[in-house]
Amino acid sequence: MIKTIYLAGGCFWGVQHYFDQFDGIVKTTVGYANGNTENPVYKDVKKGLTGHAETLEIQYDDTVISLPKILDLYFDIIDPVSVNQQGEDIGISYRTGIYYVEKIDFEIIQSKYNEIQKKYDLPLAVEVEPMKNFFNAEEYHQKYLDKNPGAYCHIPASKFKKGL
Repeated sequence: MIKTIYLAGGCFWGVQHYFDQFDGIVKTTVGYANGNTENPVYKDVKKGLTGHAETLEIQYDDTVISLPKILDLYFDIIDPVSVNQQGEDIGISYRTGIYYVEKIDFEIIQSKYNEIQKKYDLPLAVEVEPMKNFFNAEEYHQKYLDKNPGAYCHIPASKFKKGL
């Protein structure tokens, strides 16, 4: 069955490039999630004017890749105790978050969250919330690292099988 989960992990360029490499990931789209305005644009999101987080929409085949596996992959590329910052990207739009559509996914997410929390002394800074809103980012942001190899990314290149 095709399911959807939304992950905010700092700059969405690298998060998309990273998840696109795994079997079972059917489609990814970068966009802006859980903010306070309709149809935000990048310059306003980046300035923190809209309250949105740069987020990756992931459609996946749960017969090929499970939500717990996706969450393991996600936690492998973020600093889960960093507040509003991943790498050199700083601001509310770069916060981390897991946004779910199906209530049944909440238990899976919470279980993984609790498992990860045990590895840290500081509280996790990853939001876990229902998806409130999601707006696709501008076309030039979609598959950005495929179009612009070598562009800045907070995720180490070693995490990409396909390379940058």
